Amino acid sequence: MTSSFDAERYLNSLQPLGWRFGLERMHRLTSVLGMPQHRFASIHVVGTNGKSSVAQMIAALLEAHGVSAGACLSPHLVRWSERVRVRGQEIEPGAFEAAVERTAQGAEVANRALEEGDAVTQFEAATAAAFVALAAAGVSAGVIEAGLGGRLDATNVIPSRVSVLTSVGLDHTEWLGETEAEIAGEKLAVLRDHSVLVTGALSDEVDALAADTARQRGALHVRAPLDPGPEIALRAPGAFQRRNFALAAAAAETFLGSLESDAVRQVAASVTIPGRLEVVAREPMTILDVAHNPDGAAALAEALPGVTGGKPVFACVGILADKDAEAMLRALTPALEHVVCTELPAARLRASGRPGARSRPAAELAEICSRLDLAAEIVAEPAAALARARELAAARDGVALAAGSHYLLGAAWTRKHAQSFSR
Repeated sequence: MTSSFDAERYLNSLQPLGWRFGLERMHRLTSVLGMPQHRFASIHVVGTNGKSSVAQMIAALLEAHGVSAGACLSPHLVRWSERVRVRGQEIEPGAFEAAVERTAQGAEVANRALEEGDAVTQFEAATAAAFVALAAAGVSAGVIEAGLGGRLDATNVIPSRVSVLTSVGLDHTEWLGETEAEIAGEKLAVLRDHSVLVTGALSDEVDALAADTARQRGALHVRAPLDPGPEIALRAPGAFQRRNFALAAAAAETFLGSLESDAVRQVAASVTIPGRLEVVAREPMTILDVAHNPDGAAALAEALPGVTGGKPVFACVGILADKDAEAMLRALTPALEHVVCTELPAARLRASGRPGARSRPAAELAEICSRLDLAAEIVAEPAAALARARELAAARDGVALAAGSHYLLGAAWTRKHAQSFSR
């Protein structure tokens, strides 16, 4: 391995067509790499909302029970290496560089066997690199978060012992289907024969589909409780995180066979999830949340009063063009005092692995706010928009919030920005 290899530059150089469906490229790439995903037991986490939280909670619960664990997450907020966690921590830079370089070498070989014009994509390379990194770290278990859907997602090459369906909502309908049942079918396709399916809160229709899929695969179907119980004090705020933790505990118990109550309480009291109701500054309180669809926005609105103490919330909001912005803002309206409408930087979106991703114009968001009788203004640059929200919050003894997209948070709040704000 050469010390001059730049993992970030390599991944950003790949085709930003990250969800170009089909598993042939991924099968070829992992074969060239020696099938690293077979060197650890795996848990596959799919769903519309809650995947990253549930994946990190499962990994933490496994660690607390003496099982060396890692996680493959997506997307990231700032750095590609955020997608790989080993034993509860973001992977070390050197280990990440080595894994991506090994993957780049494998991709060069795999590409030769593909049709002209076809090549390993950005998301496929990032996912394969995570497998390489987890295998090199010697973890016993990997918790793998799907990127999009399931059936043809690049993560669907793992021999998962447990599959977890967090939730199903109408998101990414252009790729996954126009109904909850169609979307659920794509996600449930990851379930392996004679394995275990653990499900969270689902509609009756989707629950029935999950049960039927499990029967067809000879798999056990475990329905998680909606709350971990009154004895569990969870550090991660919000009712939605209690639901996520209950689901994670059910999945971990299924994988391990049993859980120790002291270990569960320890994990609950310590686990934090970046970008999910994350308080990153004080004076004024500043919260980051990646809610990026109507269900996520509704969960955020429900949870905000418990975190803010009822103080007025001044939100910096940026939303992708393919999202239902009106439904998101309608869900958030009862929890917000004022919105600073912003836009997602084109440069960040170009490296996001999304085909044709673009930001909804800030002026369009402001028009929606006007229709909802929600006070709003426009500040197109994300960092300046969050600074404006913080300024308004400070003047009114309120709280600043950044929400609407994963890609907004990395643009609005970086380490450089954080250094200029009081904590």
